[in-house]
Amino acid sequence: MAFSWATTQTLWLLKYFEEIGLPVTQPVTIHTDNNGAIALSMNNKNYQYTKYINMHYHFVKEYAEANEVNFKYIPSTLNMADFLTKPLPRDTIWKMIAALDLGLQPLDTAVQGEC
Repeated sequence: MAFSWATTQTLWLLKYFEEIGLPVTQPVTIHTDNNGAIALSMNNKNYQYTKYINMHYHFVKEYAEANEVNFKYIPSTLNMADFLTKPLPRDTIWKMIAALDLGLQPLDTAVQGEC
């Protein structure tokens, strides 16, 4: 289901960028920490347990086969979106903020007394 949503959003952004004249190289890579979902998006077999997501599965599979989207595994510890969607330890959050290069400092190392 998340792949279907991510694919839908990616296709919308591709159309938007096309309308405003920004070039986009395809396929667009969508990073995920779900190897099972990646395998389903590339697998030609239909399993009994995937029946209830059949429509979403075929939607994603269609665009993956058309080489418009590409799914790539990224470990959860390196997934930058996790600190926006999951409760994580403070140190992990600050590591991800540092990796984004936002120029922020943890409160305990920030200059004190400025109000």
